[in-house]
Amino acid sequence: MPSRVPNKRIRKNPAVRRAEIVAAASGVALTEGLECITLRRIAEELDVRPGLISHYFPAVEELVAEAYGDAVGGELDALLPVGRAGATPTRHLARFFARTSGETFDDLSRLWLNARHLSRYRPALRARVAVQEAAWRERLEALIRDGVELGEFRTEDPMVAAIQILVVLDGLGMLVNSAGAGDDPPVVRRMPAATAERELGLPVGTLAPTDVN
Repeated sequence: MPSRVPNKRIRKNPAVRRAEIVAAASGVALTEGLECITLRRIAEELDVRPGLISHYFPAVEELVAEAYGDAVGGELDALLPVGRAGATPTRHLARFFARTSGETFDDLSRLWLNARHLSRYRPALRARVAVQEAAWRERLEALIRDGVELGEFRTEDPMVAAIQILVVLDGLGMLVNSAGAGDDPPVVRRMPAATAERELGLPVGTLAPTDVN
């Protein structure tokens, strides 16, 4: 008779398992909202017991903050990568605006709105929002400084220019849940790029949509 081998569950490396949990929660955050992250919900996503999730995240608030940071941080790396692979600061900035003006950016805009609202009541999330706001500002400021050093941009204060650009981008993001969102006139959709052109001394149209690859 053939021998029967017990079906043993493979125990994953703790770091791998934790990353898997965060990734699942990040996906729920982007598609359903941070309020939908519960220990049971993420356990269902991974087909494990809720107790396994609570082993890594005893408080769901910790998982919510981690999921938000993972989603937003991952998008930052995609939108403003540290290495530009030979692209000039101007082209890199044009790609940034092309990526943030499309429908694919809408889920992230909703997540920012969601997180800022909930952070009023959730300290762990509030701290993570502050960290991500600083990271986005610093990454954009660094790109602007590079452009200034190379003579492509002209501004007396790269930090202020970065903040102005992000404020306009955030302002448009607040419209993502409005009726008719996405039907705004082109001049409205170009406001972040137009602000950058003005603040960085670039001719109008320099940061027009370009190849995002």
